[in-house]
Amino acid sequence: MKKLEILPEFRLDFPYNLPALDYEYSLLEPYIDARTMEIHHTKHHQAYVDNLNKALGDDALISKPLLHLFDKADKLAPAVRNNGGGHYNHSLFWKILKINNGSKPEGDLMKHITQSFGGFEAFRDEFGKAAASRFGSGWAWLSIDEENNLFISSTPNQDNPLMNVAEKRGYPILGLDVWEHAYYLHYQNRRPDYIKAFWDIVNWSEVEKRYLSIIK
Repeated sequence: MKKLEILPEFRLDFPYNLPALDYEYSLLEPYIDARTMEIHHTKHHQAYVDNLNKALGDDALISKPLLHLFDKADKLAPAVRNNGGGHYNHSLFWKILKINNGSKPEGDLMKHITQSFGGFEAFRDEFGKAAASRFGSGWAWLSIDEENNLFISSTPNQDNPLMNVAEKRGYPILGLDVWEHAYYLHYQNRRPDYIKAFWDIVNWSEVEKRYLSIIK
């Protein structure tokens, strides 16, 4: 991938640390409850960080930022690939969450979404299908490819579109965690309800910022 250095989280360097959130755990309620957010952040994400640091140890791979490892994801030890992906994916996820009061993307991003998917509602439906149809655990993504085209995809487990194992590679600007630990306390097995609620907590300003940093 040619543009890794322009991603806001490029400087994810060893030893890795749990990023602080920009908001209280309760501030996404009623869409995501405070207890789920606390467990998700302090237990699940913390475990990815701890296990990644342990897996890397004194390995020569640590001489480069985390994102460079994704170019060789197919050759990484499972502990590095899974926990590295988990750390990256969640670091992005927390940033793009904020109650939006029904707002939608604006400006160039909205135009690009309309051109690519036929409108915002069509985009939301396609993204929702990618999230709902991901078997088992994984993620749904909106990404930009090397030609600045938008595309929707999903990845298993803690993989992401930056990895060389992805069906289509790109730079993610929006991601939805569909592991059960992200929603089970409030939604139980109702993943579609969780996906629907997601649209009320997308921080479109942050997504637009990522979009503009990549296409320029």
